[in-house]
Amino acid sequence: MALNILNDREVMINRELGLIQFYRRVLAQVLDEKVPLLERLGYLCIVAKNCDELFEVRVARLLKWEKAQPNKILPDGLKVCDALVQIRAEVCKLFDDMYEIYHKTLVPALSQQDILILDSRSWTKDQQKWAYNYFINELKPVLTPIGIDPSHPFPRVPNKSLHFAVELEGKDQFGRESKIAIVEAPRILQRVIRLPEELAPTANSFVLLQDIISLHVNEFFYGMRVRGCYPFRVTRAADITVKSDLKNLRHALTAELHNRKYAECSRIELDISRGEPNSKFIDSLLKQFNLNRPDLYCVNGPVNLSRLADITKMVNDDDLRFTPFNPGIPKELQVEPDIFKAMTKGDILLHTPFQSFDPVVELTRQAAEDPNVLAVKMTVYRTGNDSELVQNLIKAARAGKQVVASIELFARFDEEANVELARQLEEAGAHVVYGVMGYKVHAKMLKIVRKEDNQLRHYVHLGTGNYHQTTAKIYTDFGLLTTNPEISRDVDNVFSQITGVGKAGALSVLFQSPFTLHDMVMKAIERETFNALSGKKAAIIAKMNSLVENQVIRALYRASQAGVKITLIIRGACALRPQSPGISDNITVKSVVGRFLEHHRVFYFYDSGNEDVFISSADWMKRNFFKRVETCIPILNPKIKQRVIDESLTLYIQDNVNSWQMDSEGNYTQAPLVGKAVSAQDFLMNKLGLPVIKETLANKLIEQAAKLPTVVAEDVLATKPIRKPRATRSTANAAVESTPAVRKPRVRKVVVSE
Repeated sequence: MALNILNDREVMINRELGLIQFYRRVLAQVLDEKVPLLERLGYLCIVAKNCDELFEVRVARLLKWEKAQPNKILPDGLKVCDALVQIRAEVCKLFDDMYEIYHKTLVPALSQQDILILDSRSWTKDQQKWAYNYFINELKPVLTPIGIDPSHPFPRVPNKSLHFAVELEGKDQFGRESKIAIVEAPRILQRVIRLPEELAPTANSFVLLQDIISLHVNEFFYGMRVRGCYPFRVTRAADITVKSDLKNLRHALTAELHNRKYAECSRIELDISRGEPNSKFIDSLLKQFNLNRPDLYCVNGPVNLSRLADITKMVNDDDLRFTPFNPGIPKELQVEPDIFKAMTKGDILLHTPFQSFDPVVELTRQAAEDPNVLAVKMTVYRTGNDSELVQNLIKAARAGKQVVASIELFARFDEEANVELARQLEEAGAHVVYGVMGYKVHAKMLKIVRKEDNQLRHYVHLGTGNYHQTTAKIYTDFGLLTTNPEISRDVDNVFSQITGVGKAGALSVLFQSPFTLHDMVMKAIERETFNALSGKKAAIIAKMNSLVENQVIRALYRASQAGVKITLIIRGACALRPQSPGISDNITVKSVVGRFLEHHRVFYFYDSGNEDVFISSADWMKRNFFKRVETCIPILNPKIKQRVIDESLTLYIQDNVNSWQMDSEGNYTQAPLVGKAVSAQDFLMNKLGLPVIKETLANKLIEQAAKLPTVVAEDVLATKPIRKPRATRSTANAAVESTPAVRKPRVRKVVVSE
């Protein structure tokens, strides 16, 4: 069937522009007054951090291509140079909106809650005196000014580190004339500082480090005039390249991590809220980093908004945060707490963060302590610096068990943590491999071999998310606990591919990148296309983080033209254009942005009523299909299959509270609230989570009564009742006022239609 398209630009949206649209959806949370205030501040910090990553990875790569191949055509049909023009323009608009929201919305809203971020121009004389003393006593001994002249070359500026460009006039005591000096603020210094109680208008009054330094930087340059002080920071490329012929990948990577701090620059942010430097000064600064004017982003406020996240940790007010949420435990583990016994009875689905990740941690703990466990194998992509799971692997290795850990050293921004974990595991006696050279091991696999009744039983966990106990509390993911023999053999096969050499056998149940997953997805889409053309019902539903792979997108267009109803729930970048007449009329794309980060990957194909359902570690991206080791798991258990459909697809399609709809131009609008409010995340918190019991006066009295000795309780019961005085209006009101109010959870009640 011919596809009614002309070129890539008409059917593909630029990936970077799609990411910026996602950042805007997150930024919209900052303006949502239904979101608790400190969480809104947190969302602003997330957007700022995401922008950093955009320039460290995507823009840095485009700049590299622009120098080497300026006419290189991207998958969306744009030339590299044209794409950079559009990306820079959109980022400038985004920055303008971020700082306007910060100054005009967040700062006033925080002030209403007595959380003050004090502008230096409004400091009282006493506060100014304190700031001066703080600079002299706490900061000046740590800071080092570098005057730029022939004997003082421009200092090496680390990635994303706060610096100050100081514009000078005059000569120093040696007769040297320097027009510019640089002052670095080491990362160890707090970026947000709480004012002393005696000077603070409120208990939560803060000043910014960059304001204190900017105001007193002249203390470094006696006898010279400071014409201006401009906080700035540069962003550098984050990609790491290591030669494949090295003997020890871990040692080589350790050296490269240091070099990354000073990699090629992709952006400079300059705070001009206290005035803008002259053109010559700016050009001189840009020249030091081999950047051009389009790479300069002038901002009206702190150059690193993400560091304001410190305030969310320093303010102790639960009313300004999401209500605490306790994840639930699967029913199978409530009935049978022994996880090995529970898994032998049948497959168990974990839906984090609505259900706890603790069963996976417990599985590794029991594996380390149980003398019947012979071997543990696990992939490590991101686990965090202080991972209990890795510590359990270390305990297992020290106990003499066969422990195999595939650690992905090139997990971006987690390289340093993974290098350290690899060292610890190796010292404990575990067999550590660093994946497959040229391919990132992104699959989430855990396997435990246990001897039971003179035979070996295999316990497996496969998931869509990382083995990371912190992100498991805020990312939505599925994990499958199973003893299925076919799945177990397939997992063994994949581990053999990673740890050994040679060709491994074909997989029976699982699909795997870079070998069979892309082919499976393409054939599944083509099957739905054929069924639609044959007059049969055909449908595709897919939920993932990103959709940018060209071949899959074209296959979806063909399916749409054949009449297949396609619903895509894409959290981040989506290169497909939905609702394009004659091309994608039958494709709907929506995005859900809420309290938790949507992270699970789920694929559904109607398949003539068979309803094939898969969960996967892979998005539909070129890198996931062809440059990573990924797993895709068919859901075979009928009850679990229905749960996956209901909890990750049907419910999210019905969501009209946190949903955004995408149009053919790549723009998003918030879904209209029609009928009853349906929030997928709130519904799942209510359905799968545990109730949060708030401490009240009644709870305290019940606890105290429970602690009373039995004899006292009997004496109380035997005592003749004392007539209570009649409560007057004033005493009744006083009783009400003295009882602490119980704050209702911020969880919307939702109804899901059948």
